[in-house]
Amino acid sequence: MKRRDLLKGTLAAGAALALPTRVFASVAPGSPRDRVLFDIAKRELLRAGDGIWKHDIVGIADFGLHSAKPRFHFVNLERGEVRSHHVSHGMGSDWQHDGWLKQFSNMEGSNATSRGAYVTWEWYKGRYGTSVRLGGLDQTNSAALQRYIVMHHADYAEPAHLARYGKLGRSNGCFAMGTEQFHEALMHLSGGRLLFADSLGLEEDGSIQPIPALAMYDRQPLDFGPGPVASAY
Repeated sequence: MKRRDLLKGTLAAGAALALPTRVFASVAPGSPRDRVLFDIAKRELLRAGDGIWKHDIVGIADFGLHSAKPRFHFVNLERGEVRSHHVSHGMGSDWQHDGWLKQFSNMEGSNATSRGAYVTWEWYKGRYGTSVRLGGLDQTNSAALQRYIVMHHADYAEPAHLARYGKLGRSNGCFAMGTEQFHEALMHLSGGRLLFADSLGLEEDGSIQPIPALAMYDRQPLDFGPGPVASAY
């Protein structure tokens, strides 16, 4: 299945799974990309069910774009707003270190990014200072806790690094951001909210980023069954 077909399915699913109006304010008109992101956010909240405690803001990491592009989207469903920032992917997903994610993995020791839905947990002090613990809700990211896949800030994800090298550095599979971007995640995406990661390739004008010959993406769609298969605990 091609990503274009998958996105068409996403739009259809988003329309079919519209949430009650008491939960979300009506979404103000935005870019074509933002309208797709709102549909994905609503779909994933419904799919996660009780695994997510706060439904106001959803994080969507689009690893179908190069790391030089703002591809981590804060989708505010209450305000009808989308804010986009940079985020790193794992070195196991980009062994050539060219800025393109080439594969996902849920295996311990892979140092790769995992696709799927996550629940954000509490803050804690780790190797990179304050970080946000994550729980994987799908079979494709069920080992997130054991693999120490978290959100944190890193020097290699700072704007200065991007300006110098034209790409971000790589993580061990974590969602690494610059200091200011991570502060926004810390304030607005922790504490029981949803983070969804996949290879969408959504450009701001609604077009889909063509897959470069060097990037061999996993194109198989996630199994959108009745709900996440993994417990949040």
